[in-house]
Amino acid sequence: MAIEVRIPTILRTYTDGEKAVEGSGATLADLFADLETRHAGIEARIVDGGKLRRFVNVYLNDEDVRFLEGIETKLSDGDSVTILPAVAGGMV
Repeated sequence: MAIEVRIPTILRTYTDGEKAVEGSGATLADLFADLETRHAGIEARIVDGGKLRRFVNVYLNDEDVRFLEGIETKLSDGDSVTILPAVAGGMV
């Protein structure tokens, strides 16, 4: 099962600069574990204590997984997952 994972700029150091990588898994948790086997360190930037990190948004086919089943959201062949860390900043 192939799933495209779109990687934000801030995490591309883990994927050798790749904007998108392929992974596999029945759930998002499985997918992130699979990515970790080839891109060491990436899982810890997305998951903390078995849950998505607070300031990391994950979309499955453009739908926010927090409104689905979170990290236990089921995946299908051909799905697209986008990881999007929240960005803050501006003038004080």
